[in-house]
Amino acid sequence: MNTICKNLEDIISRIRRAEQKYSHLSGSVKLLAVSKHHPIEALDTAYACGQIAFGENYVQEMQAKVDTSVKKALNWHFIGPIQSNKTKHIAAIADWVHSIDRLKVAQRLNNQKPVERAAISICLQVNISGETSKSGVNPNDLLPLAEEIRNLKGLKLRGLMAIPAPENNFDKQRATFAKVRCLYEDLNRQGFELDTLSMGMSNDMEAAIAEGANLVRIGTAIFGKRT
Repeated sequence: MNTICKNLEDIISRIRRAEQKYSHLSGSVKLLAVSKHHPIEALDTAYACGQIAFGENYVQEMQAKVDTSVKKALNWHFIGPIQSNKTKHIAAIADWVHSIDRLKVAQRLNNQKPVERAAISICLQVNISGETSKSGVNPNDLLPLAEEIRNLKGLKLRGLMAIPAPENNFDKQRATFAKVRCLYEDLNRQGFELDTLSMGMSNDMEAAIAEGANLVRIGTAIFGKRT
């Protein structure tokens, strides 16, 4: 327990320092704890230390954790690639979905969301580095997709998500994240009213915050290596 709590404190301190350095309001950058492949006990520990937002990549694993934590006021984010046959399960349990990259998946989530649930907050995943191995919409196709999705009443388009190609140079990290920020700003200029830039992980979090990220996704630096 002490290790996870200490790790959370360290990450939040890094976030606050980056906020100050890059002139963001204190507390404006939120932490999403990526808990995939970590046991429910680790989530319970993080929750006891004040963390409420958790990110999962796999539907069955997320469902098991939701079922176990039903009495806790947790916020569940689905951040992995989405298979069409999994959308019904995701729509039933996810508060957020970060990995929308095609209209078909968005429509299925919209149509399969239980009527008693609030609209699902979503981010459009942008393949900003053009990697064939990664999911994400091509930046040139982003606007038409966003226009289609904002008409789906069961979804609330909140922002963009990106997972750039690995890069250790800080300036190059910033340059890639700046491209995502520009896409985000372009959509807002066209009336989308987005409020979330989900980008930045353990090794590039500061660069992401420098370019406007307000939701960072951290896993190993909190929970340790995955089993």
